[in-house]
Amino acid sequence: MTHVKQIGFFEKYLTLWVALCIAAGIVIGNFAGDSVAVLSKMELFKVNIPVAILVWLMIYPMMLQVDFSSIKNVGKRPKGLILTLVVNWLIKPFTMAFFAWIFFTKIYAAFISPELAGEYIAGAILLGAAPCTAMVFVWSYLSDGDPNYTLVQVSVNDLIILVAFVPIVGLLLGITNVQVPYDTLVSSVLIFVVVPLLAGYSTHKIAIRRKGKAWFEKSFLPRFKPVSILALLLTLVLLFAFQGNTITENPLIILLVAVPLVIQTYFIFFITWFAGRKLKLPYAICSPSAMIGASNFFELAVAVAIALFGLQSPAALVTVVGVLVEVPVMLSLVALANSWKY
Repeated sequence: MTHVKQIGFFEKYLTLWVALCIAAGIVIGNFAGDSVAVLSKMELFKVNIPVAILVWLMIYPMMLQVDFSSIKNVGKRPKGLILTLVVNWLIKPFTMAFFAWIFFTKIYAAFISPELAGEYIAGAILLGAAPCTAMVFVWSYLSDGDPNYTLVQVSVNDLIILVAFVPIVGLLLGITNVQVPYDTLVSSVLIFVVVPLLAGYSTHKIAIRRKGKAWFEKSFLPRFKPVSILALLLTLVLLFAFQGNTITENPLIILLVAVPLVIQTYFIFFITWFAGRKLKLPYAICSPSAMIGASNFFELAVAVAIALFGLQSPAALVTVVGVLVEVPVMLSLVALANSWKY
């Protein structure tokens, strides 16, 4: 009897949970806006404290899966990793900025003012400059990718985020005439990437040394999955409590924002997939390479958008729409990869 691979309950219905949180947030924002406004003023060094705690609870469980000792295997099959890095850092951020610019300043010019368009583009840039980390393990598993190679790709990507995210975001925001407070940008990366990455890696090492790899993977990691997703959902409720008026005044905005994000996702997948075929990569490496480029580290994008532009900003709204479209689009790409298996 063939075993059918399935996504976990929380992940499978993530789009539904996100939609429900959007609705709950809008209702709370319209009926209890003043009460929620108190939370928006709880800041330290321009970082909103309640959101920072929630985002940290999202990211730390993901970082538990990163294993830098796997990087020693990089030299064995470098082509797949090189393809991933080229797509993630030399192509994806720039195509995302291009699609956002085309849609928000040209195609949507009749619906969106130039000032708003600039912030929507900024949110898209933050998504495009943050390649996927944790969810790619799910996409790789569902499409029969090589789990060890996926771990190498994710671990190397997390190291590159530390040095490449700030300059790429700064460059692209600068090109699109958005003022970049570099101190806030750098502190966001420290708070939301460096600290949870070090904490997760340390926990990973200590737990495996004391209890073994099997216990870590089967007992310890599963406990944190609901924590990560619940933190994400609470963040969305909070965000949409502040965005409520914007959305009720312009309910089409979510659809308008989703279109360039979806196009970018498919575009990057196809570029990586066909490049992988040209490079004669095995399917089990080609498939996760395409998945990691197509999906986003939306937790980081949401956190940085809030830190740079505020909870009520159009930029933060774009990153949240990224969460909304991520799961259904990526599941369609998993199905496509499985049907093209070679």
